[in-house]
Amino acid sequence: LQRMLSIAVEVDRSPTCSSRKIADEIFPFILNIPLRSQREALLNTMESHLLRCRLLELLFQHSCDVPSTSSMCLDKILYFLSHCSVLLHFEDETATWQRWDEMLQYLSLLLMSYQSVILAFSLAEHLWSSLSDRMDLMIQKAKPRHQESDISHLDIQLKMEDFTGRMQEVLGQPFPPPIQEKLFMLQ
Repeated sequence: LQRMLSIAVEVDRSPTCSSRKIADEIFPFILNIPLRSQREALLNTMESHLLRCRLLELLFQHSCDVPSTSSMCLDKILYFLSHCSVLLHFEDETATWQRWDEMLQYLSLLLMSYQSVILAFSLAEHLWSSLSDRMDLMIQKAKPRHQESDISHLDIQLKMEDFTGRMQEVLGQPFPPPIQEKLFMLQ
């Protein structure tokens, strides 16, 4: 399945558009997966970072009261950090900290997928190119326009402090070790 999805993303002239179409079709099924282990297995084994990035983006958009209208960028990941709620609530016996742990896991996976997409496609501009066109661009060593960002280290620090404060209100202190590890990894 993962190999077929990866190929399906690449067969169109625009992998970005393909990944959006496929993610829009798969997303309702992800919402209905009852166990965290099953959701993680699906997302962790996904070969296409572009598709995984889009699916995680949809998952976080779904968990925000006011979805962001911006395109995928680091600023949008920070938006999710500030505005998303604890994700899925299938497992009633799941402790609240485990739901926060799952959200942190997906935020980290989203960030890693986004970085992989940007690096693999030599920055965002080539994402609109087909696989064969990207190969030609690599051979020609074409340099795409770099995506500018207004995010500073201070912005990241403030968003992380806000996020940590929200978690402290719900979970209290001290955080369970898995939460501490994921917070450190995310930052």
